[in-house]
Amino acid sequence: MPDYLTTRELADLLRIGERKVYDLAANGEVPCVRAVGKLLFPQAEITAWLAASRSGPETADQPLPPILAGSHDPLLDWALRESGSGLASYYDGSFDGIERLAKREAQAAGLHIREGDGWNRGALRAKLGEAPLVLVEIARRQRGLLLAPGVTGIESFADLKGRRVVLRQDNAASQREFDTRLTEAGLTSSDIAPLDTRARTEEELAIALHDGKAEAGFGLGALSGLYGLTFTSLTEERFDLAFWRRAWFEPPLQKLMTFLASPACADRARELGGYDLSGLGTVHHNGARA
Repeated sequence: MPDYLTTRELADLLRIGERKVYDLAANGEVPCVRAVGKLLFPQAEITAWLAASRSGPETADQPLPPILAGSHDPLLDWALRESGSGLASYYDGSFDGIERLAKREAQAAGLHIREGDGWNRGALRAKLGEAPLVLVEIARRQRGLLLAPGVTGIESFADLKGRRVVLRQDNAASQREFDTRLTEAGLTSSDIAPLDTRARTEEELAIALHDGKAEAGFGLGALSGLYGLTFTSLTEERFDLAFWRRAWFEPPLQKLMTFLASPACADRARELGGYDLSGLGTVHHNGARA
């Protein structure tokens, strides 16, 4: 089902006429948006609207798999193991993480999607509306250009022209920001020499540079010391954890979040560098639907 339904698609779903759909929208009885002269209906909110109208006995929710998806973060990945949370990881980018949350294929996902007025909340709501999801800050991170040992002369995106660059997968928020910054620097993908293989995690990007497979990549400062890379910070980003509200009360997430707030995790963040944990635990979104 698409993220937004047309009047015809909603009419087919509800098995009513299009005229009735227009009446429901005009009376404010159904979630909708008006854009470029058209009525559109957010699929996630329509699903919630239908669920709110149900009657009969309540059925138990299906258990959420103990999987943390979304964006890779070296500090979170370390905490996942050290906390003994029991959560498995499946890192394939922020946008993939939101998809897996929507499909109930994960109970949590790491996100760092830059938005005009903040981070992550808009993308989460666009896919899942006011579903009972919570968005909690983990850290602020330094992101910029990581250079392979011995590489010089690269301080900005404009300097990437003609250089061998390791890229991330399209589902990664960092790759989408890379594409935006490359365009802003007046370059296109044909102006750089990307590796044939894309890095699936932040650490894979750093390893490719450490091994001399590429000259530069758009990565995290936290990995520069571990892999002997030069780092030029270009931005600070907010890394959040999005999770289904009911998962919060289960032992896996409780163990993870407790450990993230521990002195041991703070020491690890200082050791890695490039992290600011002062906002750890701040709630940036709490889905209204119970």
